[in-house]
Amino acid sequence: MALRSSEPLAYRMCPRTLEEFAGQKHILSEGKLLYRMIKADRLSSVIFWGPPGTGKTSLARLIAATTKTEFARINAVSSGVSDIKQIVSDARNLLMNPSGRTVLFIDEIHRFNKAQQDALLPYVEDGTIILIGATTENPFFEVNKALISRSTVFQLLPLENDDIKQILKAAMNDVERGLGNYDIEIDDDALDFLADVSSGDARTALNALELAFLTTEDDPGSHIRITREIAAECVQQKSIRFDKKGDSHYDNISAFIKSMRGSDPDATAFYLARALAGGEDINFIARRIVICACEDVGTANPTALLVAQAAAEAVRMIGMPEARIILAHAAITVATSPKSNAAYMAVESALSDVKSRDTGEVPPWLRNPVAEGLREFEYGEGYKYAHDYPGHVADMQFLPDKMAGTKYYLPCGNGAEQKIIEYLEWAEKLKAGQRT
Repeated sequence: MALRSSEPLAYRMCPRTLEEFAGQKHILSEGKLLYRMIKADRLSSVIFWGPPGTGKTSLARLIAATTKTEFARINAVSSGVSDIKQIVSDARNLLMNPSGRTVLFIDEIHRFNKAQQDALLPYVEDGTIILIGATTENPFFEVNKALISRSTVFQLLPLENDDIKQILKAAMNDVERGLGNYDIEIDDDALDFLADVSSGDARTALNALELAFLTTEDDPGSHIRITREIAAECVQQKSIRFDKKGDSHYDNISAFIKSMRGSDPDATAFYLARALAGGEDINFIARRIVICACEDVGTANPTALLVAQAAAEAVRMIGMPEARIILAHAAITVATSPKSNAAYMAVESALSDVKSRDTGEVPPWLRNPVAEGLREFEYGEGYKYAHDYPGHVADMQFLPDKMAGTKYYLPCGNGAEQKIIEYLEWAEKLKAGQRT
């Protein structure tokens, strides 16, 4: 079955007006800044940041269709400094371009290296170029800070299921650009499936719809029916919004750690699964679990570190796919353990003092007279061997004189720390008894 156009359905269905644009109401609702900029053709440099299929290129095409300013487009993958210089030269040719300005859309701007981004800067700064950059990566990490400071960053979010269904229905009914000239029916559960499985990516949903249309044989009456089963065959696997080297890597691992810290084993399992499905390095995941076991569980459950450490070693030895079970064991152990950051806060507080204060010297009675003659300087003199005293506790000052009495470790009493608190109180009573 031949379509009217050789262009993909997703390309043909790009919105022609703001009213046709689905989703992104947080930046495109009437009265919002971007809406006003496009409607009034009063553009300044912007960067569109968001996952694939959320409308970054569509917005650039909308601006190209509505602006009276010259418009140029390049892709950062295949363009360089010479292309930028040519565009600037054309923009400054007042015979060809009386305004002396050009709106330049750079797709995948994060792929420009530092020199290429630096080459843009003076022309963005003097207004010769009004930059529209599109990126799937976090621009605050990947784009020159000077360019960021001269641009407005708009974050595009994954489309909602209702937005995807709106786009699919528009494609089904559009006679000029879509499939409206054909007798097509799509089951409600197939529509729901495509909206869900596309993970907020309109391009994925439209590509699946087009493939279902192209590969479904006509019924006797030239009627085409797309069922859920047909839709599933055309997608095969759910689109996963995860890039193990990109911004979603940081977002996901942050959520994973905070879920363990927050004692939510269900969220922990979810973010672990998301990382694994996205191809995250299993050794990286294991290291984060080990750190969390120390930082957030700590002395409230000392065995959590042993489990995490054993899991890290087992992961290196076994690898995927079985490593997923080991990582789940360790992560859920950490998530379901009582929490205390007392050990972490103790060393942080001590480090702060060591770096910022005169903390004095190690008391001479704690020093080891390893060389001949050091005893003349009182090295080791007055040291009390703890095991020679009741309860194996000796009443001594261990901190330097200038730090005497400072408390760093303050157990909160969760889990095993209750026993630690009881032990420290008992030891203090023994020490007090030795002073009388």
